[in-house]
Amino acid sequence: MAHPTTRLKPNPALPYLEPPGNSENLRPEPLDLLAGSLDRKLLAGLEGRSILAVEDLERRAMIELCRLAAALEAVEIGEYHVLDGKLVITAFFEASTRTRISFESAVLRLDGKIISIPEGRVTGVKKGESLSDIGEMFNAYGSLVVMRHPETNALDRIRRNLRLPLINAGNGSGEHPTQALADWYALLKWRPALAAEGIADDDRLHLGILGTPGSMRAVKSFLLMSLMFQPAIRRVTVISEMADPFGADLEEEIRRAGIDFAVTNDIQTHLSRLDVIYMNSIAFLGDSYRALDSRYKLSADSDLKEDAVILHPLARLDELDTSLDETRHNLYFSQAHGAVFVRQALLASILGRLDRLPTAWFDEAA
Repeated sequence: MAHPTTRLKPNPALPYLEPPGNSENLRPEPLDLLAGSLDRKLLAGLEGRSILAVEDLERRAMIELCRLAAALEAVEIGEYHVLDGKLVITAFFEASTRTRISFESAVLRLDGKIISIPEGRVTGVKKGESLSDIGEMFNAYGSLVVMRHPETNALDRIRRNLRLPLINAGNGSGEHPTQALADWYALLKWRPALAAEGIADDDRLHLGILGTPGSMRAVKSFLLMSLMFQPAIRRVTVISEMADPFGADLEEEIRRAGIDFAVTNDIQTHLSRLDVIYMNSIAFLGDSYRALDSRYKLSADSDLKEDAVILHPLARLDELDTSLDETRHNLYFSQAHGAVFVRQALLASILGRLDRLPTAWFDEAA
């Protein structure tokens, strides 16, 4: 069934839907993910919520956020002024390119306003101010806080006094839940059938992770969100230099989900069997970032399945060669671009502005 977005003005800010030049990299059509109306009630259940970890989202709400993101990606939405009057604080106490700018792009394209802290040294933290006191101040300054911090326990400290909704944009070696949303938004656009309740056995995925989930927050959140799609995943193979790449809690989550998984340090044996490859090399260890699993490198000459796709949260080092950028294995550019729209969907839901969106999008009987 055609979605009502097809009758609205296309989004002019989508030059990336067509790969440049002769590139074959994948740019899935967002409307392929939409069939029928959106569930307003399900999305409205996120109003006022904080999203600190993947467990703060349940599967149906996560899929509906991705479907709303697809509508936002497909349509010119500026005239609806969705976040007019809302002020979002982007508090980044740690360096960021894609996450901070994509959140700020999401807010501004919805006609909201931004107070930006691009790095912690411009705040009172440099003088010794506590995060709990900063949280108290934020209550008077904005409508919602997006925070990244190099310390894993920073979320607990700012929430002692913060009463605004808080979105975790990365906390030390903890989690990065909106990155996982962007990851799975890319996969659901690529294979919309993954969102279905039932899936044919031949369509189930062998998911490969090149990295160490226990020390890489983006990889950890991606793996945790993948557990929501257990029926669609045939097997998870983690390729890591570390004998225990999970930690006890994460391994227990995988076992509880009932997903068949294996850990190996042998990339050559397993690479050609993988349908989806999620890779990263930047890990937070102790108090600094280091490159782990750096000997696992992919290039256009790697032994990949013909239709395998690669995801990477970026920034990349030399583990992901630029020779893959022009190939059909490249889903990582679409993954990065789509983050703006999945964050728009999340912000509109948390800030209670679904009523500003086109009414034709929603199933009012739901």
